[in-house]
Amino acid sequence: MTTYAFHQVDVFAAAPLKGNPLAVVAGADGLDDAQMAALANWMNLSETTFLLKPTVSGVDYRVRIFTPEEELPFAGHPTLGSCHVWLAMGGVPQGRDVVQQCGAGLVTVRRDGDGLAFAAPPLRRAGPVDASDLEAVTRILGLSMDRVVAANWVDNGPGWLALMLRDRAELLALRPDLRALGGWRVGLVAPWDAARDGDAARFEVRAFIGGEAGFEDPVTGSLNAGLAKWLIGAGLAPHAYIASQGTVLGRMGRVRVTQDGGGIWIGGEAVTRISGQVVL
Repeated sequence: MTTYAFHQVDVFAAAPLKGNPLAVVAGADGLDDAQMAALANWMNLSETTFLLKPTVSGVDYRVRIFTPEEELPFAGHPTLGSCHVWLAMGGVPQGRDVVQQCGAGLVTVRRDGDGLAFAAPPLRRAGPVDASDLEAVTRILGLSMDRVVAANWVDNGPGWLALMLRDRAELLALRPDLRALGGWRVGLVAPWDAARDGDAARFEVRAFIGGEAGFEDPVTGSLNAGLAKWLIGAGLAPHAYIASQGTVLGRMGRVRVTQDGGGIWIGGEAVTRISGQVVL
């Protein structure tokens, strides 16, 4: 048996235990694919990551990202949480920013005030949603088409289809049958009403992952990255804003979005809550 350093990180949290938890296993080069998948399934968090030595030059570390069911090429809160652990364990970037290697390619992560921010990766699929797909998704969600302001593909790896609704209260009231969503990963966004909702955020976001083990993700960096590219590019959002996520789940996720030159950065807090060892 081999012992590996383990950390559980609270990502995008505006208060302790109110973000999205992430399991991070460091120095995991000795683990094979089956062991990583089995551990992620056993952890049963939305994602578990494994820090590895990079395989290309100019990169600080490599990360592999697993859900309980599959490996992902990229995900947002695992990117910030993994970088936080790498830095906390003494990692020193080769340049000004950290460069992460993952299945989707190279991702730049920078220090952002008290937290970290990653450069939103390119969209693998963008543009309008086919009418048949939109009809199918809105029917499963229990939405009438007149409540959808706009729809777009915002897939940067996980496969996100996004809908913008008119009203935050309507978004928070949704209780979809996630099994019926099948293979869809659907992100929804709606504006806050400052008079009713306050000014802590500009938008509310929810993320639904369909299937037999379907779930709602508490706070989702990849979705917020895709949404930011779409909303800012389409003039539906300002160049800097805060998104709230996880409200229905009793979480208090806060995602900082900023457009800096030609790039969009997705930032938030990352705090280690548990440290220990994994023995395999």
